[in-house]
Amino acid sequence: MTSTGTGSTGKGENRGSAGDPRHTDSGIEIHPVYRPEDLDGWDPAEKLGEPGAPPYTRGIYPSMYRGRLWTMRQYAGFGTAEATNERFKFLLAAGQTGLSCAFDLPTQMGLDSDHPRAEGEVGKVGVAIDSLADMRLLLADLPLDKVTTSMTINATAAILLLLYELVAEEQGVDPAVLGGTVQNDILKEYVARGTYVYPPRPSMRLITDTFAYCNEHLPSWNTISISGYHIREAGSTAVQEIAFTMANGIAYVEAARAAGLDVDSFAPRLSFFWNAHNHLFEEVAKFRAARRMWARIMTERFGATDERSKLLRFHTQTGGSTLTAQQPENNIVRVTVQALSAVLGGTQSLHTNGFDEALGLPTTKAAKIALRTQQIVGHESGVADTVDPLAGSYFVEKLTDEVEKAAWEYLERIDAVGGAVAAIEAGFMQGEIEQAAYAYAKAVDDDEKVVVGVNRFTDDELEPTEVFPIDPTLQRSQVERTRKVRAERDRAAVDAALEDVSRAARGTANLLVPMRVALKAMATLGEVSDVLRQEFGVYQPGR
Repeated sequence: MTSTGTGSTGKGENRGSAGDPRHTDSGIEIHPVYRPEDLDGWDPAEKLGEPGAPPYTRGIYPSMYRGRLWTMRQYAGFGTAEATNERFKFLLAAGQTGLSCAFDLPTQMGLDSDHPRAEGEVGKVGVAIDSLADMRLLLADLPLDKVTTSMTINATAAILLLLYELVAEEQGVDPAVLGGTVQNDILKEYVARGTYVYPPRPSMRLITDTFAYCNEHLPSWNTISISGYHIREAGSTAVQEIAFTMANGIAYVEAARAAGLDVDSFAPRLSFFWNAHNHLFEEVAKFRAARRMWARIMTERFGATDERSKLLRFHTQTGGSTLTAQQPENNIVRVTVQALSAVLGGTQSLHTNGFDEALGLPTTKAAKIALRTQQIVGHESGVADTVDPLAGSYFVEKLTDEVEKAAWEYLERIDAVGGAVAAIEAGFMQGEIEQAAYAYAKAVDDDEKVVVGVNRFTDDELEPTEVFPIDPTLQRSQVERTRKVRAERDRAAVDAALEDVSRAARGTANLLVPMRVALKAMATLGEVSDVLRQEFGVYQPGR
């Protein structure tokens, strides 16, 4: 993007020289000094207001961290359900206040562990969940009535949510008190990540059916985490991250309304998921601008009247793509800066990456250091002592306005091509991200962008780093358990339940109702997904 910076004071000598330009990662010009005139005409009542009040720039709650610190939610998930359950318990014992679960690629793609395409991927980048039997092991002895759980899952989000609900029911937990989030954001998969199964439009139906199901059965559950994180990981700028994510959020609200849902019946349970990168001030500005934008979108575009519908509640994860395999301990510092930006920006929950994640899954040591990073920021740094401590900074307020302005310009372009789904089908967002990613990589290669330990301040000798071990017997044991489930269940009941899923897919009934019956009867994730593949088809980019 080109610079949107303005506000010349006439003191050119204090604005830097043409040979010394400074810009954020989004291309917004940074001046050497910011003064009152940079905010000429700026109205704090309009732009800031009070914390917990429109336009929510300063945070969605009046007391923010004075009332309670953000939820410290370390990402975990690898190998078997039993192994991940052990990591969950380790993190809770270390002071974590919320669970966050990663699933392996076969699970994300709707494939059972014994599917030929799952070979070599079972348990590699997350936990393998094939059936209710696996979910029982994953959640064994966890206080589901007290802890919230975030599940990073999209194409098969409804299946994993139903399995979670079934286990909670078996444990005697009232579904009304179950708290957590399914990511459930399929549009960003087409844009940035690739773990889609079905075409966009039937995928949107699954999402709106989840909204309706949770409104009736799981009222405390966050039905979607509209994710900018993966858009940023794919190479977008901060401005593109919030613009494209907002566009996707608009598409979900429009789809839900088209399905007959009242906006205030589901919007209070929408949540967002942002990336935190290294440019501390642009990241803070991004979070503050996003809150302001969402409140305006929900008020002006969708006519929401419930104030909760206008609140942009969000989780943040530090930037995985910023981690380096070279001098991996440097990542501890990067993660700290990124965590600080999220807290200064008013996040509701936070995951801090392990320093070794450029090499593999985080080891126990790295996971504990990452959690301790959050705890030190929260309890020792003082940044949680007052709400929105950067409010009124000439620089931060100017940057917040410029990030917002540039994001609105992108939204106008997306609206002009028919909205997020049409923009994705046309390849618009993908093309913009590719250009941004190329520009960033070129800047690093040309030494214009300094990455410590990579293109500056490098070491000739690399010290060995412990890498998380992968159990080579994992896939065999997981396959054996899944086949045992199939052998011991009532096959006729499963077949009848899957036929009901197929019938619902061909009609208009809420898909989650028959899916729940099938999963309770021990149908596998792959079998339910196969029924939907047969009815909806499989998405093929460019076709």
